[in-house]
Amino acid sequence: MVTVELLGPLRVWVGGRPVELPAGRLRALLAVLAMSAGRTVPADRLAVAVWGADARGDPRANVRTNVKRLRRALGTAGEQVIAARPGGYLLMADPEQVNALRFGRLLDEAAADPAAERSRLAAALALWRGTPFDGIRSDWLERSVGPALQERYLSALERRVDLELAAGPCPSLTDLADLADLAERHPLRESLWARLLRVLESAGRPAEALERYETIRRRLAEELGADPSPELRQVHAGLLAGDAPPLARAVPRQLPAAAGGFAGREAELAALDALLRPPPAPSRPPDAPPGVADRTRSPAIAVIAGTAGVGKTTLAVHWARRVAGRFPDGQLYVDLRGYDPSRQAVRPAEAIGEFLAALRVPPHQIPDGPAAQAGLYRSLLAGRRMLVLLDNARDAAQVAPLLPGASGCLVVVTSRDHLAGLVVTYGAHPLTLDLLPAVDAERLLAARLGRDRIAAEPAAVEEIVRRCAGLPLALAIVAARAAIHPAHPLGALAGELRDGLGALGRAVDVRAIFSWSYETLADETARTFRLVAGLHPGPGCTIDAAASLAGVPVSRVRAALAELTRANLLTEHAPGRYSCHDLLRAYALELCQARDADRDAARHRVVDHYVHSACAAAAYLHGHFETVALPAPRPGVRVTGFAGADEAMAWLAEERPALLAALDLAAGLGLDRHVCRLAAALFVFLHRRGRWQERAETQRAAVAAARRLGDPVEEARARRDLAAALADLGRFDDAHHHLDAALEQDAPSGRAWTHYIRTLVYGLQGREADALEAARRAHDLFDRLGEEVGQAIALTDLGWYHGRLGNHGQALDLCEQALVRHQKLGNRPYEAHTWSCLADTRLRSGDPAGAVPCYRQALEVFRELHDPYAEASTLAHLGACHHLAGDHASAGEHWTHARALLRGLDPSTADQIHAQLRTIDTSAADAFRGRR
Repeated sequence: MVTVELLGPLRVWVGGRPVELPAGRLRALLAVLAMSAGRTVPADRLAVAVWGADARGDPRANVRTNVKRLRRALGTAGEQVIAARPGGYLLMADPEQVNALRFGRLLDEAAADPAAERSRLAAALALWRGTPFDGIRSDWLERSVGPALQERYLSALERRVDLELAAGPCPSLTDLADLADLAERHPLRESLWARLLRVLESAGRPAEALERYETIRRRLAEELGADPSPELRQVHAGLLAGDAPPLARAVPRQLPAAAGGFAGREAELAALDALLRPPPAPSRPPDAPPGVADRTRSPAIAVIAGTAGVGKTTLAVHWARRVAGRFPDGQLYVDLRGYDPSRQAVRPAEAIGEFLAALRVPPHQIPDGPAAQAGLYRSLLAGRRMLVLLDNARDAAQVAPLLPGASGCLVVVTSRDHLAGLVVTYGAHPLTLDLLPAVDAERLLAARLGRDRIAAEPAAVEEIVRRCAGLPLALAIVAARAAIHPAHPLGALAGELRDGLGALGRAVDVRAIFSWSYETLADETARTFRLVAGLHPGPGCTIDAAASLAGVPVSRVRAALAELTRANLLTEHAPGRYSCHDLLRAYALELCQARDADRDAARHRVVDHYVHSACAAAAYLHGHFETVALPAPRPGVRVTGFAGADEAMAWLAEERPALLAALDLAAGLGLDRHVCRLAAALFVFLHRRGRWQERAETQRAAVAAARRLGDPVEEARARRDLAAALADLGRFDDAHHHLDAALEQDAPSGRAWTHYIRTLVYGLQGREADALEAARRAHDLFDRLGEEVGQAIALTDLGWYHGRLGNHGQALDLCEQALVRHQKLGNRPYEAHTWSCLADTRLRSGDPAGAVPCYRQALEVFRELHDPYAEASTLAHLGACHHLAGDHASAGEHWTHARALLRGLDPSTADQIHAQLRTIDTSAADAFRGRR
C-alpha cells in the first residue's frame, strides 16, 4: 500500500512507513505516476513531464534508469509499487491514497450531490497543505497541472464560503484569517475578495471590509486600469447601506440644552432653514442608471463664523433643537475646543471615537487606525438622516475627517474662523454672525428680565445695550447681574457700566464686561472663579474638584459657586457640575497667572483629588488585582466618596474626560507616581465602558512615567496592564512583547501577576492549552509567595481551562477549591465567576441539572455586584439548562428576563451570549436568538 501527498510538500508512505525521496527528478517521476495512479503512463509522456520537451539523450533510457532508482528509494516493496507495463509504467496505488486525486473526486461528487455539498467541500479543502507539488521540479506539473488544481481549490473555497454564509453562522476566526491570507496571495482575484468582504461583514467587522475594498479597488486601478467587478461593487454598496452591522441602529440624541432667552437672528435662522430644502436634481448622462446622481451628492454643511461671544453656539444649538425632528436617525454633537486656552483642541480621531461610542459600536468592532475608524463612521452615517453639530472648530483640517461621506446628513460647524477650506472644497454654506442689532439685544434682555422691567426704564436699557455693543455674552452677564438684584433700578446698573467701562462703542472689549462683574465678587468667590475657570483640566468641574482646587471645605466652595452661577460667570449645566465659556476661561487664566502664586499647589490638589477619588471608585469594580499603596492626599484635597458600585461607575463615566485630562496634567507637572496610580485605577473601568484605545493610551502613559521614575517594578506593572489592553485590541504580538519585558523587570510577586495576564491573552487568542500552562505558572508562583488572592484566582483559571479542554472532573475539583478560597477572602467578583465556571463545566459535561444551582449562586452575586451583562449571560445559560431538560416554559422566562437586561447594554452583548450558548448547544442558542 502506497500513499502520496502532493497538495503541498511531497510526502510518501509505503506500507505505512514514511519514505524520504532525494531531491531531484525522482520526486517529479513519482508525482507524475501518482497523478495517474492505477493507470499506465506511457514512457514518452513520463519523459516529457519529468525532463521537458528538450530532454537530452534517449528519453526511454532515462525513464528506465530513473524508475530503477525510484524503486530502490521506495525500499523492498519498490518493485511491487511501480510496475512495468507495455509501453510505460504503473503506480500500484489506490487513487484515494493520492490526496490530489481524492481532492478532485470529492469536488466532483460535491457538485453532483447537493445534499452533501458542504461536508464534501470541507473534506476536500482539508486535504490542502500548501502549494501543489511544492519542491518538485517539473514544467508540466508547475505550468499545467498545478494551476488547474489551484483554480479548483479557490473555486471550491469560494463555494464553501457562499454555503456557510447562506447557512447563517459566520466562519470561525481561523477561517477568516486563512481567507484574508489567501486574498493577499491572489491580489487581483475579485471573486475571492468579494467573499472576504462578505465574511468580514458577517463577522461584524464592516469597517475592515470597507478598508479592504479600498485596497482591492486601488490595486485594480493601478495594475489593470480597471474598476472593480459588478460583484465587488454590489458587496461594497451593501456595506455602505449598512445592511450587515446590527450595531448601526442606535439613535443618539447628543444636542446640549438650549440657552434661555434666545432672541433675534431671524435672517440667520432662515438661512439655516434653507439648507433643509432638497437641492435641485443634478444633471446626469441619459444612459446613467437611476439614482447615480443622488449617490454622488455631498452632505449639506453650514459654517457659522463670528467673533468670540457673539452667540454662534447658542444659535446653532437653538436651531438644531428646533429641527431635530427632521433627523430621525439622531443628532451628534462635539465641542472641538478649538480656542480653549487651557486644554488641547480635540483631535479628529478622538471625536470620531466619541461618535462611534454614541452610535453604540461594540469595542471589538472598532478597527485600529484613524483612517479605518473614519471609514466606519462614514459607513454608519451613509443612507441615514442625521444632524452633526461640530462646535468651536479651530480650522478646516480639524473638521474635514468628521464630515459624512454622502447626502442625507446635515453638518453645522461653528468657528471664529470662516473655514474657507470647507467652503471651497466641500461647498459649505458660510454664515457670518454679526453683533446683535439693538432691537434684538433689547428682546434678549426682556426674555431674561421680563418685559415690564425693560419697559419701565427704556433709557437705561438703551444705554446697557449700547455699552454691551450687541455682544450676547456681555448682555447675558449684565442680565445676570440685574437678575441677582431685582430691586435695583436698571438706571443704576447702566451707571455702573458707564463708570466701569467708559464709552466702548461697538469695539466693546468683553473682558471689560467680565471685569465689571468680577470686581463685585467677594475675595474668596473671586479666587474660586480664577481657580475653577482657569485651572480645572476638564470640561466640567464638580463641587469636590472645586473644593480641592481652592483647598477649602465644600460648604464654602458651594456658596462661591452659587454666587458665580448667579453672576453668569459659571454655568451649572448639570446638578453639581460647572463650566463656562472659553472666553471666561481665558480671562480667569489671565487673572490666575497674575494674582495666584500658588497655582501649582492648586493643580497638585486637583490631581490628588482625581487620583484618590478614582482609586476609591475602582475599589468597587474589582477586588482581584494587585493592591497598591497610595500616599495620603495633600491638605485641602476633597476625595469623593461612593455608596456602592453603581455610584462609583456613574462618577467614573461622568468624570472620564476630566480624569484623562488630569492624567495629562499630572505628567506635565512631573507627578509620575500619580500618572501610574490613575492609569491603574482607570484600567477596569475603561475596559467595561469599551474605551479600549483609551485604556491602552493611559497604560502607555504609565509605562513612560514609570521609566522617568526609574522604577522597574512600577514599569512592569504598567506593561502587563498595557499587554491586557493590547490583547483586547487584537494586538497579541505586542501584548506578549510587553509581558516578556515585565517578566525581566519585576519582582516575584509581579511575575505571578504577569503570568496571570498571559493567561488572559492566550485565552483571547483561543490558545487554551497555552492559557492553562500560563495559569499553572501563575498558581505555582502565588503558592510559593503565599499570596492567597492570587492563588485563588489562578485556581479558578486552571479549572476553567481544564473544563474548556474537556477535563471536566479536574475542572470541577479545582473550581470548588477556588470557590472556598474566594469566599474566605471575600472576593465576591471572583466568587461569582467561579460559580459560573462550575456551572459551565457541568453543562458541558452533560449535566444541566447540576449546572442550575451553580448558575443561581452566580446570579445572586452578579446582581449584588450590579453587573448587568454577567446577570444576562447567567440567565441565558439558566434558560439553556431548562431548554435541554425539556422545560421550554422556564427557558422562555429566563430568556425574556435576559433580553430585558440586554436592551440596556451594548448591542454586541446579545451576540456574545448567543456565541457562548452555541458552544454548549446549538438548539438552545437558536431558540434564545429566535425569541429576541
